Amino acid sequence: MKHQLLLRVEFVNHLKGGLIHLGLVAPDGSDLPYMAPGQFVEVAVDKAKVLLNRPFSIFNFTPRMLELLVKPLGRASDALGQYESGDTLRVIAPLGRGFSQPDQTAKVLLAGGGVGVAPLYYQARALNERGIRPTLVYGERTAPDSTLRKLLAEVADLHICTDDGSEGHHGFMMTHPAITEGNYTIMQVCGPMRMMQSLHAMYAGGTLHAKEAEFSLENKMACGLGACLCCVEQTTTGNRCVCTDGPVFNANELPW
Repeated sequence: MKHQLLLRVEFVNHLKGGLIHLGLVAPDGSDLPYMAPGQFVEVAVDKAKVLLNRPFSIFNFTPRMLELLVKPLGRASDALGQYESGDTLRVIAPLGRGFSQPDQTAKVLLAGGGVGVAPLYYQARALNERGIRPTLVYGERTAPDSTLRKLLAEVADLHICTDDGSEGHHGFMMTHPAITEGNYTIMQVCGPMRMMQSLHAMYAGGTLHAKEAEFSLENKMACGLGACLCCVEQTTTGNRCVCTDGPVFNANELPW
């Protein structure tokens, strides 16, 4: 069930690469409605003076705090960096369909490209609580923020891939041995479309060994409620709204 929330900014951290890490809480200190890994929220960024809300993945969630990890890519996301502790944001949450939660025997591969790593931190935390320590392959253009790297390494066996070779594996994540040589129960992915399509092709072609795969899509969304049809994606069962039927889809639903 979605809720319209007025949340107070608890902290705003500016990370390397321009990333913005925000913590949001209820002004009265009460618990927030439960939000599952892989779901997203819609935020009214009033300081940007834009008409429509903006969708953001849930980076982390506890009953008392919602955390977002945002890369400024436009007027609204840029304006989030102007918020300070004590400011308020109007949020609609939770929205969409999240990642599945495998049983304790599962071997899980998480693959995140750029800010697509955001929903994978919360998913890794949820897996840890089920007794699963996933493998996380994180691809970036250059060495990622040290604070973010530390957080990710706490919840997963972390492998960094960088385009410029400044840290970890030099090259695209699709060539990392954790992906090309591993055997997994399920792979869960979020990132740029080209990266996800490449991993989908490897999975479908059998060169990436996983019994199942899920992809979190980042289509443009205007309403987040399935009304405007801006985020429609062609699937094997017809055109579907990413904001309501996703953002997480099983690989078999995607005709890439």
